[in-house]
Amino acid sequence: MLALAVLAAAAFVYVTAEIMPVGALPAIAADLGVSEAVVGTLLAGYALVAAVATVPLVRWTAAWPRRRIFLVTLISLLLSQVISALAPSFAVLALGRVLCALTHGLMWSVIAPIGARLVPASHVTRATTSVYIGTGLALVVGSPLTAAMSHVWGWRLAVAAIAAAAVVVLVAARFVLPPMPMPETARGPGSPRIRHHRNRLLVAMTALTFVGVTGHFISYTFIVVIIRDVVGISGSAMAWLLAGYGVAGLATMGLLARPGDRRPRATILGCLAGLAVVFAVLAGLAFGGSVGTAALLTGVVAIIAWGATATAMPPMLQSAAMRHSPDDPDGASGLYVTAFQVGIMAGSLAGGLLYSHAGVVGILAASAILVTSAGTSAALSRDLLAGQPGPLTRAK
Repeated sequence: MLALAVLAAAAFVYVTAEIMPVGALPAIAADLGVSEAVVGTLLAGYALVAAVATVPLVRWTAAWPRRRIFLVTLISLLLSQVISALAPSFAVLALGRVLCALTHGLMWSVIAPIGARLVPASHVTRATTSVYIGTGLALVVGSPLTAAMSHVWGWRLAVAAIAAAAVVVLVAARFVLPPMPMPETARGPGSPRIRHHRNRLLVAMTALTFVGVTGHFISYTFIVVIIRDVVGISGSAMAWLLAGYGVAGLATMGLLARPGDRRPRATILGCLAGLAVVFAVLAGLAFGGSVGTAALLTGVVAIIAWGATATAMPPMLQSAAMRHSPDDPDGASGLYVTAFQVGIMAGSLAGGLLYSHAGVVGILAASAILVTSAGTSAALSRDLLAGQPGPLTRAK
């Protein structure tokens, strides 16, 4: 469906813009006269702003037509990229990033519900997965492409290319997506307010997301170090393995889209179990200091499995959150996005501390413990991941 393709394209552009500094870090530092460590704060700052702004913006725009919100987030993305491309200093670049981060969570809060309203209720996870394909492509294609552009032509041209792509998606979204007005019950000062904090299952889903994402990012923040020091791969071969990580995630998202709709509990628990095993295996390799062909192959398989399990889960978790609040899927999605962003920050910060004091073994062991805890808690609650499709309002 063309509308889902437009949503996926928006996700691709937004995530590419978010992680662009990773590949362009040396170029930005050299051009603006700051250290690479300072440039690295752009990612943590982005996540912080997105986490703080998401829920208030979702509430403020609750009565807006969904397409209007989506277009506003794309305009914000476009303006932020223009400001960033022309930034004369690091401070201006950071301000441009803040503008994009402000609407990042809002975009992710509405993009999955928009996709859900475009399909039958029984296809919610498949629609959400279609949107998340854009995220996977950003990791596999967008980030390497902007990194190469930054190296060859400069980081400003890479940002300008993202801005141009945002214009294309903005125009396509205006003419392809239906307006999607909210029901009359969601409008006006007398509209009932849904109190998500009283929704036990939604709160539990939010907590599960936070713990799982934190566990993942404790180690993912240092995935390059893990590949180098644990798996024993460096240089150009490392780039190929990282690409394999992304491709495995894309493939698994597609394979699990249908099972995610029909058997969400079994599918999500399977991914959590697989991810816990991956971290345990890598921790074992790191602790034993294993070398040789067997250790190398085991490490490579573990990294590929890591990409497959970790990348496939977000659309299924977000779909589960929306199913626990069929009367306000956007608000539920906003809570999910906030938990995800806070998990990124917590994982990155905790990972840095653990790496400084316990090394690679410490971060991998912590990831294994947290992911196992999340999976065990989900398994003990039969209702948590067994949400049935709710009566989402169809597109108009």
